[in-house]
Amino acid sequence: MQVLVTGGAGFIGSHLAEQLLEQGHEVWVLDDLSTGSLNNLKTFEHRPDFHFVKGSVTDTVRVFELAAKCDRIFHLAAAVGVRYVLDDPLRSLITNIRGTEVVLEAANVKRTKVILFSSSEVYGKGERVPFAEDDDRVLGPTHKLRWAYACGKAVDECLAQSYWQRHNLPVVIVRCFNTCGPRQSGAYGMVIPSMVERALRGEPIQVYGDGLQTRCFSAVNDVVRGVLMLADNEQAVGEVFNIGTAEEVTVLELAQRIQHHCHSKSSIQFVPYEQVYGDSFEDMRRRVPDLTKIRSVTGYRPEVTLDQLLQLTIRHLQDKQTPPRPARLATA
Repeated sequence: MQVLVTGGAGFIGSHLAEQLLEQGHEVWVLDDLSTGSLNNLKTFEHRPDFHFVKGSVTDTVRVFELAAKCDRIFHLAAAVGVRYVLDDPLRSLITNIRGTEVVLEAANVKRTKVILFSSSEVYGKGERVPFAEDDDRVLGPTHKLRWAYACGKAVDECLAQSYWQRHNLPVVIVRCFNTCGPRQSGAYGMVIPSMVERALRGEPIQVYGDGLQTRCFSAVNDVVRGVLMLADNEQAVGEVFNIGTAEEVTVLELAQRIQHHCHSKSSIQFVPYEQVYGDSFEDMRRRVPDLTKIRSVTGYRPEVTLDQLLQLTIRHLQDKQTPPRPARLATA
């Protein structure tokens, strides 16, 4: 197939594009490089079946041109990361909502299947754990800008469901839970690369709040595998799916494991949320996905444990820190 990946120079998008190429598809990536990077594409950027287009997902003309060429669309382009959203919530909302509007409008021309990437953020402060796809959502007040991203992704999902119900546009919605691994940057508040980078430099590993909040960190390869299983499954059309892992860990224990795997002498430093994010931030104590639905439809089960994920990420960041060896001159 000809496949369009919006946000394909980002962390998850680049892994997805790479796997699509390995499956034999021709891949088009659209990315404005605001949070993505050409470095994420370097292992496959010269392939004749790969095409990179620099541009915004809100550019209607560009998106329609690319969608017209393609048989399937994976829509990942979004303003992501707690730091990024809090610094510019308006841009986050416009990019996420308007971008999704444009993609769905373009896909609807020839009823091209869209796999829409959403987020566990849409569950907000829900207290029923694990989170299931049909659960009610509980969000904080609108003046807490922490919730701008959650609101935007919820609108994205509603738009996709409306196109499915009104126009029979085939859509599949996936809610990712803390996807991590090689190529992820800590620049926008992503916890694992931020902690690993500090541990490797011997700096204090920062834990926000009391560290007893829990999360489930899933490997990007697992997530991409599950998404592709959903994309090829007709039962998934019109549905919402959690994707990730149910292996739960406190953030404090995560820091301790990173400390151990890095053989680091870094201390652990507790930092109040308001010191980092100001007054516009609220946190959730637990965030655990119910994976029953995706398992029943596709058989998906995560394969990478948290310790394996940490080791992969650490090796990747260590390799980035190691300067290349100078070439040896041949001697006669």
